[in-house]
Amino acid sequence: ILFVTLFSYYFYYKSSGFYFVLLAVVTISDFYIAKAIAATSRPHTRLLLTLSLLIDLGLLGYFKYTNFLGSLIWTDWHHLDIFLPVGVSFFTFQSLSYTIDVYRGNIRPLRRLLDYAFYVSFFPQLVAGPIVRARDFIPQIHQRLIVTNQMFGEGLFLILSGLFKKAVISDYISVNFVERIFDQPTLYSGVENLLAVYGYTLQIYCDFSGYSDMAIGLALLLGFRFPQNFNAPYKSASITEFWRRWHISLSSWLKDYLYISLGGNRHGKLRQYLNLLITMLLGGLWHGASLNFILWGGIHGVLLAVDKIWHALCPNLSPLKAICTLLTFHLVAALWVLFRAQDFQTAHDVFMQIFTCFHAGVFMQWLTSYAGVAFLLFLGYVLHFLPLSWTATARSAVIRLPLLLQALLVVLFVWIVIQVKSADVQPFIYFQF
Repeated sequence: ILFVTLFSYYFYYKSSGFYFVLLAVVTISDFYIAKAIAATSRPHTRLLLTLSLLIDLGLLGYFKYTNFLGSLIWTDWHHLDIFLPVGVSFFTFQSLSYTIDVYRGNIRPLRRLLDYAFYVSFFPQLVAGPIVRARDFIPQIHQRLIVTNQMFGEGLFLILSGLFKKAVISDYISVNFVERIFDQPTLYSGVENLLAVYGYTLQIYCDFSGYSDMAIGLALLLGFRFPQNFNAPYKSASITEFWRRWHISLSSWLKDYLYISLGGNRHGKLRQYLNLLITMLLGGLWHGASLNFILWGGIHGVLLAVDKIWHALCPNLSPLKAICTLLTFHLVAALWVLFRAQDFQTAHDVFMQIFTCFHAGVFMQWLTSYAGVAFLLFLGYVLHFLPLSWTATARSAVIRLPLLLQALLVVLFVWIVIQVKSADVQPFIYFQF
């Protein structure tokens, strides 16, 4: 526990330098606040929880939103030179789940600061998730750590699949196609802009789920189990289902600690829809200090409310599942344009090119010019939409392989990555959040 905690702090120091102190501040303050909450009578615990919220969200707000809020309030605001520590959104939310759960009586506070420091700083998911709940992770600290052959093989499969998704599919289509289009969408036809939207839709999934897979796999090799973070989200037949499958640790965190705290669905339909909208607006703001992200989250909130109304009016939509899945996919893909674009003008240009300057004949030229991108786009979507039973079969096959063949499989995947990787290191998209 001590060794991995020290390594995790070193790992974070290498990504954010002196700002590893922030991780220590959040850890120490929430550890002692949680102990105080458990030892204090009920009327005063709310003040202690508020203190935890002020510390964690105050740090997050200063480093992430100072310049954004300043520019909204003052037109002559001069941007401050504020460094955004990697993963600050993730470890503050993770630590908050602990104090809130202690406040709600769902878990008892830890006795040792070292155990809590291990939980908050655990390096596989420290900088980009998944956001692991204290009640899911902490009990594992006190169990005897065992890595079975099943866990080893499963972890290896997740690490290799995550590596392939990130370093082969996501990075290649990003560097060789998607970035070019989104940098100057008006220079390209509507077909190329539409293909770039499909490309980014696959890129962000492979990038983030690839990181999550590797984090979950690394944790398994150390004897810890993390919950699943992605479950083939583009197979969803509704926006509600999409958010049950996409970034599950964040969406469930927002549901349990924000949506339910606002009242959830306990105060009538209109209040439920308002709570959904507020939750998704703040979820969009969590992703980044930009009006693009706020609009992205707000539209998702509206779509969630519309989805609730639609399913209440038409509860049996199973015959239309394929159509609903296709519609949901394109709604999600269209909203990713807001997520990816640098500003509203860029997003506007992408949509205008698609709807007013399509030029379908360019597609065959694109296939010839971007053969590698086209192949990886096709491969990525085929792998995503494969039946889950096929994935389970591949996972079982890797688990059953002898150790020597597993080692050769690692060498093969590393060789493939070396062959297709770009000269520059491509950071994970969610490092910026």
